[in-house]
Amino acid sequence: MKLRLAAAAAIVGLTAVHAVAQTPSPNIAAAVADAGRPEKDTKLDASRHPAEMAAFARIMPGEVVMDVWPGGGYWSRIFSKAVGPKGHVYAYVPAEIAGFKSDPVGVAKAMAAEPGRENVEEVSQPLGDEPPADFHNTMDVVWTFENYHDMHNSFMKGADVNAFNKAVFFVLKPGGSYVIVDHAAPAGSGLKNTEDLHRIDPAALRAEVEKAGFRFEGESKVLANPEDPKTAKIFDPAIKGKTDRFAYRFVKPKA
Repeated sequence: MKLRLAAAAAIVGLTAVHAVAQTPSPNIAAAVADAGRPEKDTKLDASRHPAEMAAFARIMPGEVVMDVWPGGGYWSRIFSKAVGPKGHVYAYVPAEIAGFKSDPVGVAKAMAAEPGRENVEEVSQPLGDEPPADFHNTMDVVWTFENYHDMHNSFMKGADVNAFNKAVFFVLKPGGSYVIVDHAAPAGSGLKNTEDLHRIDPAALRAEVEKAGFRFEGESKVLANPEDPKTAKIFDPAIKGKTDRFAYRFVKPKA
């Protein structure tokens, strides 16, 4: 698994006593400006704020990053340039979705085969499986964007999300970051809207991740939308691309 992410100048609000400024990173700015990114990716930049999100994830040159559920490869491409030739990006496709008509494994392999993506590698295994021993303490960042809620849904065939979080803990280096961005459901709703609205209660997500041993470190508000009533499905044209999204950063304790 290989993954690095870069981000440009940004100030990211954290759930701490005060906001924390993210130092501008030339490698992230260059990754976002990469002329090799396809138009279908760059059209999404206005709604995804890749520079700010990559800065929040603290992707650095030479790191090993895992992009969980990479979809069309939007984040994997950015991470690939951000970590550079000495870094590595793993585009991890859960085996539970490998048979989808959209062919997510094939899409990830094609993305990894693009010119300049030699540091990207597609990997796939069941969500809750124990990672191979040689992956222990090897990752700097594990990232997943707008898909954590899906891990709870029926098409995942009962995948063990708690086991997955423990697997992430296993592969991360001490001090490594687990960054999750997702669509917010109403407070107190828990997991009841993961399938119908494709949203998740941030508190429920945080409780699951902390249960695996992670320490919550901060939150970015860059993708927040307080005007979203959180009652519509995320694909509803009235709210698509404008949902209230939260970004949480968790850290594997060093001791």
